Amino acid sequence: MTDAILDRLMRLHPKLIDLELGRIERLLADVGSPHRKLPPVVHVAGTNGKGSLVAYLRAMAEAAGYRVHVYTSPHLVRFNERIRVAGELISDDMLEDVLTEAEQANREQPITFFEITTVSAFLAFARVPADLAILEVGMGGRNDTTNVVEPALSAITPIGYDHTSFLGDTLEKIAAEKAGILKRAVPAVIGRQREASAGVIANRAAELTAPLFRMGREWQVRPTAPGFRYDSDLLGIDLPAPALVGAHQIDNAATAVACIERLRAAQFRIDDAAIRKGLASVEWPARLQKLSRGPLVDAMPPAGELWLDGGHNEDCGIVLARQAAEWAKEPAALPLYLIFGMLTTKDASGFLRPLGRHARTARAVPIEGHAAYTPQEACARAADVGLDCLPANDVGAALEDLLATQPAPMRILICGSLYLAGTVLARNG
Repeated sequence: MTDAILDRLMRLHPKLIDLELGRIERLLADVGSPHRKLPPVVHVAGTNGKGSLVAYLRAMAEAAGYRVHVYTSPHLVRFNERIRVAGELISDDMLEDVLTEAEQANREQPITFFEITTVSAFLAFARVPADLAILEVGMGGRNDTTNVVEPALSAITPIGYDHTSFLGDTLEKIAAEKAGILKRAVPAVIGRQREASAGVIANRAAELTAPLFRMGREWQVRPTAPGFRYDSDLLGIDLPAPALVGAHQIDNAATAVACIERLRAAQFRIDDAAIRKGLASVEWPARLQKLSRGPLVDAMPPAGELWLDGGHNEDCGIVLARQAAEWAKEPAALPLYLIFGMLTTKDASGFLRPLGRHARTARAVPIEGHAAYTPQEACARAADVGLDCLPANDVGAALEDLLATQPAPMRILICGSLYLAGTVLARNG
């Protein structure tokens, strides 16, 4: 039943993406303005690291005993993943109820899928008590569907090039869209930024008298042997490495600590022990995730490794390249092979350029149901950056081909798209 409703909602608006707030404001008013009945909100924008930041914040707040609503996108396997109600994935029954209510109130008027499902999430959140709500921006910020809330705290993770056809083709234009989530006098935590982005954010914050808490200015992070050190005027703390893999996760985790510091100022009691517990318990699938069981893993030779990452832009390629360089330093380093698929809206060459130099070869796969490069087109993009590549019909065929033609043991990284990552997780059980 829920799938049927979701299918109907996909057909309500002729455009897949149409950034404006009029439609959601109309529907929210028609269902009783549930976005005004939420607990204190942390609103998160940025290009890279949004989901990880949300995961850290949720883990730390829940470790302190708080009940937390969370809204993220896209989902990997099931739509329910997008809406976490007071710590639990929304149930099928509740999801069906709120989707039906939003659909009936909309009366078949034009509205995007993301807008009507966001209204549904707000309906669920407004009906279940919680102490905190964390909302991830879908795209951009200024005209994003989530930008109808009055947050207690804003956060902006690193800004890079993505969705340029919608947000602009310069960092300044993209940053202006992301900075659109800033609200008058509402504090904002800002992750690591390029100079161009930092200037735009600072100017917008000044217009709104929004206090900024910026990495490298109001707070600092420094990697250490066991993890990292966070320092600000009011807090200095040594912390263990987060459970999520990759050097970039130090920045994401430290940005979460900066958010926790601001929440403490708003009377949230999240102590150092809860921060540490959150770092150790955080989970965020398809972000440099080592697959440890399932049929795809069972097909790997002894001592082989299978990894999954949903990153899909140039900055993500740089992050993955750094991790590949770390892998190469291991005493018995495994050769790296790629299986990748990408949407045609993404810069495949830009993603592959930094990463490709660390891989022996690659296999390109399609992404069914999405506007993706064909395997042949993807291989052409790989060839542009000097990466040897062959097309494959799907992930299973790509994996089988690598195992049959390349020496074992090996490390295989499946990457390039969250949609592909979701397919892999579903196939792997």
